[in-house]
Amino acid sequence: MAKKKIVRRRKRVGAKSVGLSAPETAETTDAATRALRDRIAEDGGVVIGAYREPFGGTPAVFAALPIDRVEPTPYQRDPSEPHVKRLMNVIETLGRFLDPMIVVPADEGYVTPNGNHRLQAMRKLGAKSVIALAVPEPDVAFKILALNTEKAHNLKEKSLETIRMLRALADQRSSATEREFAFEFDQPAFLTLGAAYEQRPRLSGGAYHSVLRRIDDFLDERLPKALKERVRRAELVLDIDTQVGGIVDKLKKRGFTSPYLRPFVVARINPIRFSKSTEFDFDDVMGRMQKNADKFNVERIKQEDVVRAGGGSMEESE
Repeated sequence: MAKKKIVRRRKRVGAKSVGLSAPETAETTDAATRALRDRIAEDGGVVIGAYREPFGGTPAVFAALPIDRVEPTPYQRDPSEPHVKRLMNVIETLGRFLDPMIVVPADEGYVTPNGNHRLQAMRKLGAKSVIALAVPEPDVAFKILALNTEKAHNLKEKSLETIRMLRALADQRSSATEREFAFEFDQPAFLTLGAAYEQRPRLSGGAYHSVLRRIDDFLDERLPKALKERVRRAELVLDIDTQVGGIVDKLKKRGFTSPYLRPFVVARINPIRFSKSTEFDFDDVMGRMQKNADKFNVERIKQEDVVRAGGGSMEESE
């Protein structure tokens, strides 16, 4: 059975009781900062300043970097061409690039976990350099979902990024468990959906997200084994989606034209839709959904059912 999720309440803190004072942020004598400053200079960049972040006291270096020394992390979402063009127009209109990107050192140059659109826009504008906030810890590159502030991720983008991160981490940290990276992955459902999107890019993942959020959990398995399990779970989702697609086709033949047919069918075969339980077994729920899809009777569906976005699950109505 899935473990019950624990909700931790944030403790109250007194005003101005956390972190560093303004003068303390300037104390950057640690070895990591010195090494990063030296590396930036060796790579043809210029250090504009260095400081310790005021909340946690972690070091950071503000720098100008040659644009050809910066690349996006390989597991983040693909850039949106319309968004890149909008950024280009804004930068050209203002004549300024005022949104530094976060970078971390890589084997060659630097990688940015959250600045791909800005990087592509500056490259297409012919810029020679970019302004970046460089941090010495490479692990920051895996905090992509938390760090990305330039364009909200949609469900598909989040899911693909998390499964790509899992693949990268499985190679780099094979002894670590999936649960250790719960912050980086954000939701276990993203991992399962990401593996499904890889196999079926046009999957309507939103139709399954609500049920997966309730039945999926982070795994205590080591990352390579967890990756295999995510692929297996994705295949279960895709099997159900194939069944749902067949049902939708039958409904369309009966004259139903609503764009919400797929979510409607998924809702009707969801066996836990109205359950108040907080613990579920993934395979059990998926198996029951498959059985409900097998016995779905399209002849009993009325137009008003779809308009109301569906009634109760089949198990509850029988």
